[in-house]
Amino acid sequence: MAPEDPRHLSTAAAVQNFAERVAAPGWLPRFLRETTPGRRTLFGEILDWLLVPLMLLLPVSVVLTYVSASALSDPPYDRALGESVQVLAEQLKVRSGKLVADLPVSAREILRADELDTVYFQVLGTRGEFIAGDRDLPLPDEDEIVPSNEVRFRYANYNGVDVRVAWMVAVPPDLQRDTTRAQLSYPLVQVAETLNKRAQLANEIVKGVILPQFLVLPLAVTLVWFGLVRGMIPLSRLSSRIRRRQPGDLSPIDPGEAPEEVAPLIDSINDLMQRLDASLTGQQRFIANAAHQLRTPLAGLKTQAELAERLVHAGADRGELARSLTQITRSTERAARMVNQLLALTRAERDRDGDDSPATPRVALDLLVRERVADFTHAALAKRIDLGCDEARASPLHVAGDLLLLGELVGNLIDNAVRYTPDGGIINVHLRPAPPDGVLLEVEDSGPGIPPHERELVFERFYRVLGSDPDSRNLDGSGLGLAIVREIATRHGARVSIRDNPAGGTVFAVLFPAAPAPAGPGHG
Repeated sequence: MAPEDPRHLSTAAAVQNFAERVAAPGWLPRFLRETTPGRRTLFGEILDWLLVPLMLLLPVSVVLTYVSASALSDPPYDRALGESVQVLAEQLKVRSGKLVADLPVSAREILRADELDTVYFQVLGTRGEFIAGDRDLPLPDEDEIVPSNEVRFRYANYNGVDVRVAWMVAVPPDLQRDTTRAQLSYPLVQVAETLNKRAQLANEIVKGVILPQFLVLPLAVTLVWFGLVRGMIPLSRLSSRIRRRQPGDLSPIDPGEAPEEVAPLIDSINDLMQRLDASLTGQQRFIANAAHQLRTPLAGLKTQAELAERLVHAGADRGELARSLTQITRSTERAARMVNQLLALTRAERDRDGDDSPATPRVALDLLVRERVADFTHAALAKRIDLGCDEARASPLHVAGDLLLLGELVGNLIDNAVRYTPDGGIINVHLRPAPPDGVLLEVEDSGPGIPPHERELVFERFYRVLGSDPDSRNLDGSGLGLAIVREIATRHGARVSIRDNPAGGTVFAVLFPAAPAPAGPGHG
């Protein structure tokens, strides 16, 4: 095989080495991390991703341009070299049965005359014998030597110097092919020259193409820098708008002046600000509710404490002092209960606002209901109330939700029933499956009932049905129990409804949706 163009070997190796580096996974991010340590900016990231590839592609452009220039420099010089071979072949003559090259001295000098390159030639006879020229000029491969009178080209190395060789197997009319010989049957003519002129032409082409690129590159960098600065102006304006906001301004950010690519970020910030606003509103509402509702029990507690102090100083009997201390205890219990319910309500609202997706943990609601019913047995016995739990089921009933919140929901329903059921009344708690796969919880009491037009109002905070207080002890209620029930039910995707009890009283019903497939151990 003929050797490849030696000028391309080093350039091809450089291109291959560069291609292997570029093909390595993550080469550019790694290069950026190694060359620009520390905190990165968006401007710097974009600039790097634009300029670094441009800088890395510049040597590739130089190599490819040189390869193309080398290919372009070959045809004109090959044409001249081929003409020399043809002229030399025309000088072959047969004299006395021998092949000779009839080259005068002047022709030999013209053939070798060149300002930049050294020219070599060689003529071999029909049997491979040397006739004229340079004896040790390398020969082409034997399988390529075919009589055709066609000029062919190859690269070779002669005396340690790379040369371009034009050669042909001449077929003079007065010679006939001798097919019985293994040697050459026709004369071989070769003309070779060094590559100086070709390299010089290729360099001139490269200079003409690459030098303008070096002049254009600073302009391109300047334009990229200017374009990035202009492109970052909307972000700077957006940043200034956000910095000018007051600390309490959580209104959505208008994405109208921002680029379209930044719109998802603005949407995420607006969503975060909306959730933050809901959280802060819940906190402010809790503080306002606590300040408003704790004022009364704390004032009563202060009054009873002052009365007890006066009774002690006045030497009152133990009965009056005991009654005063009892009122202090009840006021303390009422304040503690109100604080606990406010905290429960705030937690239910926070969970609902912070996560709109259904709760995934599975809770055994039947076990939870039995536990909460047992917790209120003492209060029911104090009023001689028949408190019972009826579970119509063949297997455990599970719902998806938070164990503590569900316990608060069940407890508030039972507590509300105990408070508004008169002495000697009946409270029944029912739990059964509901089609298609839900669970229905019902708390049935024999209290005074709730008028239809007030059934939605009872779920408002601090609302009490007028004229429904059969026992003055119910004044200890906070008016938050049913509000908490609705918040927790909403959090768990359940529906709360109120209807009349046919036997007299009220039935509170909570319908829970179907629970997901088991994902882990539940309550109980």
